[in-house]
Amino acid sequence: MKATQRLHDLGQSLWLDNITRDLLTTGTLQRYINELSVTGLTSNPTIFHLAFKNSSAYDDAVRRKLTKGRSDEELFFELALEDITQAADLFRSVHDRTSGVDGWVSLEVSPLLAHDTASTLAAAKDLHARARCPNLFIKIPGTKEGLPAIEEAIFAGVPINVTLLFSREHYLAAAEAYLRGIERRIVAGLKPDVASVASLFVSRWDVAVAGKVPQALSNRLGIAIGKRTYAAYYDLIASARWQRAFNAGARPQRLLMASTGTKDPNASDILYIKALAAPLTVNTMPENTLKAFADHGELGPTISAEGDDCEEVLAQFRQAGIDIDALAIRLQDEGAAAFTKSWNELMTVIDSKCAELAKAG
Repeated sequence: MKATQRLHDLGQSLWLDNITRDLLTTGTLQRYINELSVTGLTSNPTIFHLAFKNSSAYDDAVRRKLTKGRSDEELFFELALEDITQAADLFRSVHDRTSGVDGWVSLEVSPLLAHDTASTLAAAKDLHARARCPNLFIKIPGTKEGLPAIEEAIFAGVPINVTLLFSREHYLAAAEAYLRGIERRIVAGLKPDVASVASLFVSRWDVAVAGKVPQALSNRLGIAIGKRTYAAYYDLIASARWQRAFNAGARPQRLLMASTGTKDPNASDILYIKALAAPLTVNTMPENTLKAFADHGELGPTISAEGDDCEEVLAQFRQAGIDIDALAIRLQDEGAAAFTKSWNELMTVIDSKCAELAKAG
């Protein structure tokens, strides 16, 4: 039995952190579903930027849409929705079989809206309505301005993947926004089973402190943050407040481990997968990490409800001069800026492709 199957059977969902038209048309994604226990998919502006930049698979679709006078952004979302809804169809049987717990795909609102509450909410509702598929998460960043949009989107019945979370505190703020939306639905007499995941970015912590801490602490900060956040997640869904929501028909907002590809070439390529296994969670993996885990993966112990030794490890980082709270804020700001940069580059690539195809006739 492959390690991916064993991890799935342990209770953690394996999602692919990638989407391209080639993945869909060549049957590769279907093979990952059939052979590697993949039960969902995430995307982001960087993924789409690379997909458009490095492939000609979109050329025919772009050529067909050239005459309709769309902006680059409008054209992108049309093409992205085609990909995302096709992927959603592949996961629909998983979604149905698990009663909506699993089998999700994700599409992000424009990162230019990360600090604009009203526009983020409007975009989330619009994309959800246009997609017309039950297993689509709309991704909204867990920034200060994103949190009210998350609450309102959940209240409106839009499933949300909260992205760009970097700490326990970021996670708890996102979970609070989600729960407020659910509680408002209960009071309003609406069904409270609106799904959500909260995406904690892991590996960027270790990139941020590389070369700034003793060698013994290398590649340990992201795992400690993941375990600390899992402990908070475990406590929250066991709380009386959440139990009341469950009793009314709500479901947990699952914790999702994101950015789990190893960045350090000297570290194990399955480092974060092995260390962050836990039931009732998701791990969304880059394609190379997924294949590596299927090839030579092994499972360690699952994270304990107390987060194992995370607080001890975090204390060592503080002693080494790392201000964890300040770094979390910086990482979220940098993450939002990186997605904005990828978005702007994506718009440039689409504009260039349109010009090139129009010139070619």
